[in-house]
Amino acid sequence: MSVERWVFGYGSLMWRPGFEFVERQSATLHGRRRAFCIYSVHHRGTYQRPGLVLGLAPGGAVRGAAYRVAEEHWPATYEYLREREQPTETYVEAKANIRLANGHRVETLVFLSDVHHPQWAGALSLERQAELIAGAHGLSGRNVDYLRDLVAHLCEMGVHDAAMEKLLGMVEARELATR
Repeated sequence: MSVERWVFGYGSLMWRPGFEFVERQSATLHGRRRAFCIYSVHHRGTYQRPGLVLGLAPGGAVRGAAYRVAEEHWPATYEYLREREQPTETYVEAKANIRLANGHRVETLVFLSDVHHPQWAGALSLERQAELIAGAHGLSGRNVDYLRDLVAHLCEMGVHDAAMEKLLGMVEARELATR
Protein backbone atom coordinates (compact mmCIF):
# COMPACT_ATOMS: atom_id res chain seq x y z
CA MET A 1 0.00 0.00 0.00
CA SER A 2 1.47 3.36 -0.98
CA VAL A 3 1.42 6.42 1.25
CA GLU A 4 0.20 9.71 -0.15
CA ARG A 5 2.82 12.46 0.21
CA TRP A 6 1.59 16.05 0.34
CA VAL A 7 3.40 19.37 0.68
CA PHE A 8 1.64 22.58 1.80
CA GLY A 9 2.81 25.93 0.44
CA TYR A 10 1.64 29.33 1.68
CA GLY A 11 4.31 31.59 0.12
CA SER A 12 6.57 31.16 -2.89
CA LEU A 13 5.83 27.42 -3.03
CA MET A 14 2.38 28.46 -4.32
CA TRP A 15 3.74 30.02 -7.51
CA ARG A 16 7.18 28.42 -7.77
CA PRO A 17 7.12 24.94 -6.23
CA GLY A 18 10.31 23.76 -7.96
CA PHE A 19 9.51 20.03 -7.74
CA GLU A 20 7.48 17.46 -9.65
CA PHE A 21 3.96 16.84 -8.42
CA VAL A 22 1.00 14.72 -9.47
CA GLU A 23 -1.73 17.05 -8.27
CA ARG A 24 -2.17 20.61 -6.97
CA GLN A 25 -5.18 21.82 -5.01
CA SER A 26 -6.09 24.88 -3.03
CA ALA A 27 -6.03 23.96 0.66
CA THR A 28 -6.58 25.43 4.12
CA LEU A 29 -4.47 24.93 7.24
CA HIS A 30 -6.16 25.85 10.52
CA GLY A 31 -4.28 27.04 13.60
CA ARG A 32 -1.66 29.04 11.66
CA ARG A 33 -1.68 32.28 9.71
CA ARG A 34 0.52 33.69 6.94
CA ALA A 35 2.73 36.52 8.22
CA PHE A 36 5.94 38.38 7.41
CA CYS A 37 7.46 37.19 10.68
CA ILE A 38 10.94 35.94 9.77
CA TYR A 39 14.01 38.08 9.14
CA SER A 40 15.54 36.99 5.84
CA VAL A 41 19.33 36.95 5.70
CA HIS A 42 19.56 34.53 2.79
CA HIS A 43 16.79 34.53 0.14
CA ARG A 44 15.43 38.12 0.43
CA GLY A 45 17.99 39.93 2.54
CA THR A 46 21.48 39.71 4.02
CA TYR A 47 22.95 39.75 7.50
CA GLN A 48 23.92 43.39 6.88
CA ARG A 49 20.46 44.32 5.52
CA PRO A 50 17.79 41.80 6.54
CA GLY A 51 14.52 41.57 4.70
CA LEU A 52 11.40 39.68 5.70
CA VAL A 53 9.90 36.42 4.49
CA LEU A 54 6.68 34.67 5.24
CA GLY A 55 6.18 32.18 7.98
CA LEU A 56 3.26 30.44 9.57
CA ALA A 57 2.67 32.23 12.83
CA PRO A 58 0.43 30.69 15.49
CA GLY A 59 -3.30 31.37 15.27
CA GLY A 60 -5.90 31.82 12.56
CA ALA A 61 -6.11 29.92 9.29
CA VAL A 62 -4.30 30.17 5.98
CA ARG A 63 -5.22 29.27 2.41
CA GLY A 64 -2.42 27.95 0.27
CA ALA A 65 -1.56 25.24 -2.22
CA ALA A 66 -1.23 21.53 -1.53
CA TYR A 67 0.86 19.35 -3.80
CA ARG A 68 0.61 15.56 -4.00
CA VAL A 69 4.01 14.09 -4.81
CA ALA A 70 4.49 10.63 -6.31
CA GLU A 71 6.27 8.22 -3.97
CA GLU A 72 9.14 7.72 -6.43
CA HIS A 73 9.78 11.49 -6.44
CA TRP A 74 9.44 11.95 -2.69
CA PRO A 75 13.14 11.52 -1.69
CA ALA A 76 14.32 14.13 -4.22
CA THR A 77 11.41 16.46 -3.36
CA TYR A 78 12.07 16.18 0.36
CA GLU A 79 15.80 16.87 -0.11
CA TYR A 80 15.01 19.87 -2.33
CA LEU A 81 12.55 21.30 0.21
CA ARG A 82 14.97 20.88 3.11
CA GLU A 83 17.64 22.78 1.15
CA ARG A 84 15.22 25.48 -0.03
CA GLU A 85 13.30 26.05 3.19
CA GLN A 86 16.01 25.52 5.77
CA PRO A 87 19.16 27.47 4.81
CA THR A 88 19.32 28.94 8.33
CA GLU A 89 16.97 26.49 10.13
CA THR A 90 14.29 29.14 10.76
CA TYR A 91 11.42 26.71 10.31
CA VAL A 92 10.26 23.65 12.18
CA GLU A 93 9.45 20.78 9.87
CA ALA A 94 6.08 19.32 10.84
CA LYS A 95 3.15 17.27 9.69
CA ALA A 96 -0.26 18.89 9.74
CA ASN A 97 -3.77 18.07 8.61
CA ILE A 98 -5.16 20.31 5.90
CA ARG A 99 -8.49 20.52 4.12
CA LEU A 100 -8.25 20.33 0.35
CA ALA A 101 -10.55 22.32 -1.93
CA ASN A 102 -12.44 19.09 -2.72
CA GLY A 103 -13.26 18.69 1.01
CA HIS A 104 -10.88 15.83 1.75
CA ARG A 105 -8.48 16.06 4.68
CA VAL A 106 -4.89 14.92 4.23
CA GLU A 107 -1.69 14.96 6.20
CA THR A 108 0.97 17.22 4.74
CA LEU A 109 4.56 18.28 5.22
CA VAL A 110 4.66 21.91 6.30
CA PHE A 111 7.37 24.24 7.54
CA LEU A 112 6.21 26.19 10.60
CA SER A 113 7.89 29.29 11.97
CA ASP A 114 10.29 28.61 14.84
CA VAL A 115 9.31 31.28 17.36
CA HIS A 116 12.52 30.59 19.33
CA HIS A 117 14.89 31.13 16.38
CA PRO A 118 16.96 34.38 16.35
CA GLN A 119 15.43 35.25 12.94
CA TRP A 120 11.88 35.18 14.36
CA ALA A 121 10.59 38.73 13.92
CA GLY A 122 7.24 38.17 15.56
CA ALA A 123 4.34 40.56 15.13
CA LEU A 124 5.77 43.68 13.49
CA SER A 125 3.71 46.73 12.58
CA LEU A 126 2.96 47.20 8.87
CA GLU A 127 5.22 50.27 8.96
CA ARG A 128 8.16 48.24 10.28
CA GLN A 129 7.48 45.47 7.76
CA ALA A 130 7.49 48.02 4.92
CA GLU A 131 10.74 49.51 6.23
CA LEU A 132 12.44 46.11 6.23
CA ILE A 133 11.07 44.91 2.87
CA ALA A 134 11.77 48.13 0.92
CA GLY A 135 15.23 47.98 -0.60
CA ALA A 136 16.13 44.53 0.77
CA HIS A 137 17.44 41.84 -1.57
CA GLY A 138 19.14 38.47 -1.25
CA LEU A 139 20.10 35.40 -3.25
CA SER A 140 16.54 34.96 -4.57
CA GLY A 141 16.04 38.60 -5.52
CA ARG A 142 14.36 41.74 -4.26
CA ASN A 143 12.16 41.47 -1.20
CA VAL A 144 9.45 43.65 -2.78
CA ASP A 145 9.20 41.20 -5.70
CA TYR A 146 8.44 38.39 -3.24
CA LEU A 147 5.64 40.48 -1.72
CA ARG A 148 4.37 41.50 -5.16
CA ASP A 149 4.30 37.85 -6.29
CA LEU A 150 2.41 36.89 -3.13
CA VAL A 151 -0.28 39.54 -3.58
CA ALA A 152 -0.70 38.68 -7.28
CA HIS A 153 -0.97 34.96 -6.60
CA LEU A 154 -3.44 35.41 -3.75
CA CYS A 155 -5.54 37.55 -6.08
CA GLU A 156 -5.44 34.78 -8.73
CA MET A 157 -6.66 32.32 -6.07
CA GLY A 158 -9.52 34.65 -5.17
CA VAL A 159 -8.01 35.51 -1.78
CA HIS A 160 -8.35 39.17 -0.80
CA ASP A 161 -5.74 39.99 1.85
CA ALA A 162 -6.18 43.67 2.67
CA ALA A 163 -3.13 43.76 4.98
CA MET A 164 -0.76 42.33 2.34
CA GLU A 165 -2.17 44.66 -0.31
CA LYS A 166 -1.72 47.66 2.01
CA LEU A 167 1.82 46.51 2.85
CA LEU A 168 2.67 46.30 -0.86
CA GLY A 169 1.41 49.86 -1.38
CA MET A 170 3.53 51.08 1.55
CA VAL A 171 6.67 49.33 0.24
CA GLU A 172 6.16 50.62 -3.30
CA ALA A 173 5.69 54.17 -1.97
CA ARG A 174 8.94 53.89 0.03
CA GLU A 175 10.82 52.60 -3.01
CA LEU A 176 9.48 55.41 -5.21
CA ALA A 177 10.55 57.97 -2.62
CA THR A 178 14.14 56.69 -2.68
CA ARG A 179 14.53 56.84 -6.50
